[in-house]
Amino acid sequence: MSEIILKTKQEIELMRESALIVSKTLGMLASEIKPGVSTLKLDRLAYDFIKEQGAEPGFLGLYDFPNTLCMSPNAQVVHGIPNDSLLVEGDIISIDCGVLKNGYYGDHAYTFAVGEIDVETEKLLRITKESLYEGINAFQLNNRIGDLGYAIQHYCEKEGYGVVRELVGHGLGETMHEAPEVPNYGKRGRGKKFLNGMVLAIEPMINMGTHRIKQLKDGWTILTADGKPSAHFEHNVALVEGKPELLSTFEYIYKAMDVSTEEELPYRSNSLIL
Repeated sequence: MSEIILKTKQEIELMRESALIVSKTLGMLASEIKPGVSTLKLDRLAYDFIKEQGAEPGFLGLYDFPNTLCMSPNAQVVHGIPNDSLLVEGDIISIDCGVLKNGYYGDHAYTFAVGEIDVETEKLLRITKESLYEGINAFQLNNRIGDLGYAIQHYCEKEGYGVVRELVGHGLGETMHEAPEVPNYGKRGRGKKFLNGMVLAIEPMINMGTHRIKQLKDGWTILTADGKPSAHFEHNVALVEGKPELLSTFEYIYKAMDVSTEEELPYRSNSLIL
């Protein structure tokens, strides 16, 4: 990757607009995810919705990816390709979505339960999402990449989960993947120092069992090596006046689910109106 590109306040606001279109897309999909629906149908709904917002799907054609969404059920970690297979009760599915508008990308993900899921898998989703905020909280002025990775790794490994090594978060901006790479593991005090104007896609990918992964012959789909479930949550975060500020939100998802939470409040701009 090239040098880190710091963003102006104006650029951050453009990125917030793109990120919120992703947030709204995931919120729309939250109402459609149920047993008997295909991931390909959800992908088509997302394509139409993003176009209606005056934006372009950020993943479609990127590195020749064939669809609007990465949709990764159960033991698939990330980069799953939508298809005609139907979701069933008890599945989980990571939906990763990207949007391009006004020259800037938004890119985040949420792992959904399909109907009722078992207690162990529910805990995996909860811990993974909580680890995302542990990572965000470490994204402070003069902290380092290793501090963020350590925060996620420590939070998940103490629960016995595997932290994927080969796939990482990243900087975000006029291209989907900018410097720096943002691993979900690391040593405190190591790596690039955080500076105001940095925008990151922070995205823990956490496995119920081993951290090891494998890839399908389609060249995209990543699975856990032991076939156990994996969870994936991602936010877009800017460093503003020394502190992390969310550009994305899960609130549209929570509204669709009739869930109330204050998890984002410490990281939300006072000017954000949902």
